[in-house]
Amino acid sequence: MKSAQAKARQLNVVPEGIDAAGDETFIGEQIRALRRIKGFTIQQVADGAGISTGYLSQIERNRSKLPIGVLKKIANMLGVQISWFFQPETLGPPEERDLIVRAGRRRKMSFTGTGISEELLSPNLLGPIELLLSTIDPQADSDFYSHDGAEAGLVIEGVLDLWIGEKSFRLEAGDSFSFSSTEVHRCANPGTIPTKVVWVITPPHY
Repeated sequence: MKSAQAKARQLNVVPEGIDAAGDETFIGEQIRALRRIKGFTIQQVADGAGISTGYLSQIERNRSKLPIGVLKKIANMLGVQISWFFQPETLGPPEERDLIVRAGRRRKMSFTGTGISEELLSPNLLGPIELLLSTIDPQADSDFYSHDGAEAGLVIEGVLDLWIGEKSFRLEAGDSFSFSSTEVHRCANPGTIPTKVVWVITPPHY
């Protein structure tokens, strides 16, 4: 039977009582990057998670223990599932980190109740570009939203209904698009099979 510490190394999470060191030093960096991308201050996230700003700062710098319960509160505040931090991408060879994403090491996230899931194709959220693969279930709908920056995409499977401002379009596999993200936009899958879309977003807005 594997020890709790061995299991934790496989998950890349530091359990209560084990210092963040060695191979378990990536979660803090992920928290900091995601917090900055979402525009949260360290004070906002700390308050939302019920911890001190000093403790969160130590976590982000991989200088403190990180119990799973605390990680779950931080994940909830950042709007992600805790599994975001457990993805195998961080276990890739050191020479590939921040450069290469292998197909089996993509970070994945599902948005509960929406029928939309995402896979991060770019190595991290620290650069100027975010690359995503979206899978949109039949009849799933993102609703309208907007944000800073610009985005483009390519439909690789299925059918996509896309609204940009007051305009609407139906796209099929092979069709592509580009628009300013400040325009209110929305996408939906009107078909009977999952739709897959590769998105390019700048700056990152996961």
